Amino acid sequence: MVSINVRSESVGGNGSGFVFDSNGYILTNNHVIAEVADGNGTLRVTLNNGDVYDATIVGRDASYDLAIIKIAANNLPALQFGDSEKVAVGDAVIAIGSPLGLSGTVTMGIISAKNRPVTAGESATESSFINALQTDAAINPGNSGGPLVDATGAVIGVNSAIASLGSTVQTGSIGLGFAIPINQARKTADQLIKSGKATYPILGVSLDMNFTGLGAKVAQSNAAILADGPAAKAGIRAGDIIINFEGKVINAAEELIVAIRAKNVGDTVRLTYYRDGKEVTITVTLIAAKN
Repeated sequence: MVSINVRSESVGGNGSGFVFDSNGYILTNNHVIAEVADGNGTLRVTLNNGDVYDATIVGRDASYDLAIIKIAANNLPALQFGDSEKVAVGDAVIAIGSPLGLSGTVTMGIISAKNRPVTAGESATESSFINALQTDAAINPGNSGGPLVDATGAVIGVNSAIASLGSTVQTGSIGLGFAIPINQARKTADQLIKSGKATYPILGVSLDMNFTGLGAKVAQSNAAILADGPAAKAGIRAGDIIINFEGKVINAAEELIVAIRAKNVGDTVRLTYYRDGKEVTITVTLIAAKN
């Protein structure tokens, strides 16, 4: 685990991260380093042994709230990766980070739930939902970007968001912590290291995030369907309500978003939508979102 210090003209803050690759690549959250992404500010990394390095941003992806930064160091000890698909509710986990700047803090808990659709970072836009692991391990401000590890010490998630009571200011853990599954984080991190950018699969529709009925409703606007996208080719129209995706009942728009995000570009998926009192089942091939 590493501590990350961010300073710009307007703000300063601390976050966490961990060595993703022994050649100096560190994985953290996008929102931890976003304030200095324009180059105006400083980014410093403190290792467990106390060594401090200036860091540069290799790439970042707001959609999954992930970023890769790099320091001028080699042969760094990298953590072992687990398989987040095999994680079960009730499994013991440990969250490691620098809450409130207290580096190397370790808290213990269990996996409370899987596949929780939560918003990542500080944006509530459609592109910021993640399919999260939920834990009751205490996660406080500053923990963001740190690893969530299983009982063997293998990383199964990246701590990314907490829920707090009372106000918009995060004041402490209430037993509701969320982590990006490591399987997804690894895919995104590999893309960021390779090209500085990452992409994700899309259906090619805009959803009505204010729809209160059951299902995910395609927004009723002329721009709701991406021209020549998967949905357009399959005949989906504005106003259609998607109620099932790959055998999973869809109750709300965010559930569909995270279900799609859990797939890969090029995957063929089966979905059912509701239109004019009838259910229609189709198959579509997901395409890459344009950066």
